[in-house]
Amino acid sequence: MDMIGLPLQITRNGFKRDDDINSAITSFLRLLLTNSVGGCVSDMDFGFLFNNLAFRNFNENDGVVIGEVGDLGKKISGSSRNLNTFASELKEAVCRYETRLEDVSVTMTYSRKERKIFVTIGGKVSVTGEPYKYETIIKVWN
Repeated sequence: MDMIGLPLQITRNGFKRDDDINSAITSFLRLLLTNSVGGCVSDMDFGFLFNNLAFRNFNENDGVVIGEVGDLGKKISGSSRNLNTFASELKEAVCRYETRLEDVSVTMTYSRKERKIFVTIGGKVSVTGEPYKYETIIKVWN
């Protein structure tokens, strides 16, 4: 399967292509995770909401980002099956923009001691039926 590679690179023959679907999905998920919502002019909903937050309203003991007045906030640690977690927000974005994945699940685990968030995105590649897993670490509060 021939797909345009990400990040975009222009070669003598046009855009660089990628034959490995897992590599293409990984590149796209990295792009989705690192973009703030509203940062893409052609689609203002593209990106991950987590990147838009100022953590001045962060309860480090509970691992919760406090929202509006009266809002209990969203938990950093959790799975996409739970409401009020950033994992459920990320799952929504992945399902909307990365249609090559089915049965998507997301987990995010905040390590207070390490000041890192461990992110895992799992699913099934729609065209091959093979399992897919992407793992990354978000470093926070240097």
